[in-house]
Amino acid sequence: MRGPHNIIRLIRTGATLERTGAMNVVLDAFEAPKPLRIVAHVLGWPFKWLGYKGEPDMPPATRALTALGPAYIKFGQVLSTRPDVVGDELAEQLRVLQDKLPPFSRAEAMAEVEKELGVKIDDVFSEFSEPIAAASIAQVHRARLVETGEDVAVKVLRPGIERAFQKDVDAFYFAARIVDLFAPGARRLRPMDVIEHFDGVVQGELDLRLESASASEFEANTAQDEGFQLPPVLWNLSARRVMTLGWADGLPLGDNAALDAAGHDRRALGERVLTLFLRHALRDGFFHADMHQGNLKVAANGDIIAYDFGIMGHIDEYTRRVYAEILFGFIKRDYKRVAEVHFEAGYVPATQDVDEFARALRAVGEPIFGMDATHISMGRLLNYLFEVTERFGMETRTELILLQRTMVVVEGVARSLDPRINIWEAARPVVEDYIKRSIGPRAVASDLLDTARVMARFGPRLPALVESALIAQSNPQPQNTDGFLRSRWMPALAGGAVGVLATVILSQVF
Repeated sequence: MRGPHNIIRLIRTGATLERTGAMNVVLDAFEAPKPLRIVAHVLGWPFKWLGYKGEPDMPPATRALTALGPAYIKFGQVLSTRPDVVGDELAEQLRVLQDKLPPFSRAEAMAEVEKELGVKIDDVFSEFSEPIAAASIAQVHRARLVETGEDVAVKVLRPGIERAFQKDVDAFYFAARIVDLFAPGARRLRPMDVIEHFDGVVQGELDLRLESASASEFEANTAQDEGFQLPPVLWNLSARRVMTLGWADGLPLGDNAALDAAGHDRRALGERVLTLFLRHALRDGFFHADMHQGNLKVAANGDIIAYDFGIMGHIDEYTRRVYAEILFGFIKRDYKRVAEVHFEAGYVPATQDVDEFARALRAVGEPIFGMDATHISMGRLLNYLFEVTERFGMETRTELILLQRTMVVVEGVARSLDPRINIWEAARPVVEDYIKRSIGPRAVASDLLDTARVMARFGPRLPALVESALIAQSNPQPQNTDGFLRSRWMPALAGGAVGVLATVILSQVF
């Protein structure tokens, strides 16, 4: 049944794209080759009458995806984080894609809570409101705990949403295979990789235990961050389809009039949003990747409160160091160093010329730094940087794309609070502090110690490794496949064993 379903769903998708005028917009954004355009129009035009009409007031792409339903809306939102795939213009349109859908009933939500948690609603909650927010995957209710009288937010997945998403994701995979088959030139877009990325994001959002875990980890990382709060996870009232958090009581960060009336310093709030994001990304490598005004509030004491942890970003320590050095190089306008970092990280092929690359980076940076400091965009700079690195053969780094997209959003939030904010001056202390701690003699010593601790675990195996290496060296002629492997690789293992021994000794010194 999966095959026919996929074909029918793709025909209706193509028909909707044709009917809303979005077909050519999407094909142009993907720079689709002629064979793929032909297949798309064949699937769409004859069945145009089967397509959904959508809201005429919306832009074509947004109109089509909204009409096609929750999975397509979420897919559009995920694609908005990948301008490298869909282009800047379409990515910008998709960023405003809203997934506000009609809520399901309060009774259905309460039944779902009882089923998931194995409790009676009245035994746990003295109050349980009508939906206060409804999106494509879940909706939120405000409730009050019987035991403590505390207000909480209860997030509940839509009934049957997992099955509905899986059917559409199957169709997306089918479409990606068609692209690979009929349009080999489009393989540079890596359609299967894009769908796999989307599938991973959706699967994470369809299991609220994973979002609860993200919220809990984020809370542990940021517990000492001054001026920042997160609503705590109530694990005893959370499960796969239900998530309960403490209630975030505050003013919306996007309501400047209310913030002014309450006496909050909007400039300080803007700088704090920016520095918090950079600190989380660089210090922890784990950051809120959806930090728009709708997910941020300001508490009465001026603290910023973040919530909705469905989309979180993660970057490893090595990538963080590269990112920080790139930012710091641009801050210092040291384009040669920025170029060298790209080559050292292997981001740009060694066959390219580092001096030529540095000149290209200068062409990116100087016009921006010639602007008034209050108009310099770090997100725009990174976007231009990716354009240059692509010309020099750099492969797409998905984690950096998400980082850049979040940077753009955070800058927008900061400037909406104070248009005169100097993004670079606010960022500089955080980046410099990270550079001092992570790139220098102290960082080298710390790295050596960490490596020694890991390698020291192999200590008990050293005698056997050395003995095996000596035996292999004394009998170099292979008698069989196993002997061949030993004769080739055991000398290397012996050298490795010596290295391990030296590392163990270093660990004792440190």
